Amino acid sequence: MSHVTTHVLDTGTGRPAVGVAVTLLDAGGSEVATGVTDTDGRVRDLGPIALVPGTYRLRFATGAYYAERRQDTFFPEVEVAFSLDEAHAHVPLLLSPFAHSTYRGS
Repeated sequence: MSHVTTHVLDTGTGRPAVGVAVTLLDAGGSEVATGVTDTDGRVRDLGPIALVPGTYRLRFATGAYYAERRQDTFFPEVEVAFSLDEAHAHVPLLLSPFAHSTYRGS
């Protein structure tokens, strides 16, 4: 069974980003699964379903995260497209109010 995990770090504070809503979308834009980052900034399993190889997107609700903290941000949401070709994909997000970065995790 394929699955997707993510980890969000708030690089502005140097701490895990707790409470970020995350949506997993398929290539057509349909919602596959949702989650919210835990106290370690992680969503440990998006979709306890069999995911087929292909293109997916993770949408992070960064605007709501920063609004809760009364912090301005340039990005109301961040969307990361990636190819799922293995049983597991880990897609971390490094986040600050005015920049973001991602990479293929392990």
